Amino acid sequence: MVPVVQIVGYKNSGKTTLITRLVKIFNGMNLRVAVIKHDLHGFEADREGTDSFRFREAGAAAAAITSPWRTAVFEEQETSLAKLIEHFTEYDLILVEGFKHETYPKMVLLRSAEDEPLIQELQQVIAIVQKEADFPANESGPRRFQRDEVEHMAEYIRQNWM
Repeated sequence: MVPVVQIVGYKNSGKTTLITRLVKIFNGMNLRVAVIKHDLHGFEADREGTDSFRFREAGAAAAAITSPWRTAVFEEQETSLAKLIEHFTEYDLILVEGFKHETYPKMVLLRSAEDEPLIQELQQVIAIVQKEADFPANESGPRRFQRDEVEHMAEYIRQNWM
């Protein structure tokens, strides 16, 4: 089974930035990484005027477009995390942004000490990512990283979760 690691935290905590930095590091290790993002606010990934947009606008419940380099599938429904993970079984690692209450291993990003209670609300917290000056040292509990220790985070994931 492909390893899955969730990157979670409140809005504007740096989740997307961390994931893009981790992906670059894993690419440098010749690992193929898939990323799944949960967006509670809705999104529009297709552009007005494209053929796939026109198909959906006409009422298609699903539309797909593929080329020798890229494939996109648009469905007018929510897809479960488990189903999305099934789709990416040929990759070396799946990083998931969000889906806080799923039960995969999680790295929790904290913006400030006020976000600490989030750690207690979640299952499978394997690491905490924080700003150095905002938190006291904590020897017990999940592994703690400072925000700029992305290489160490990547190695931690590679050694312990892959």
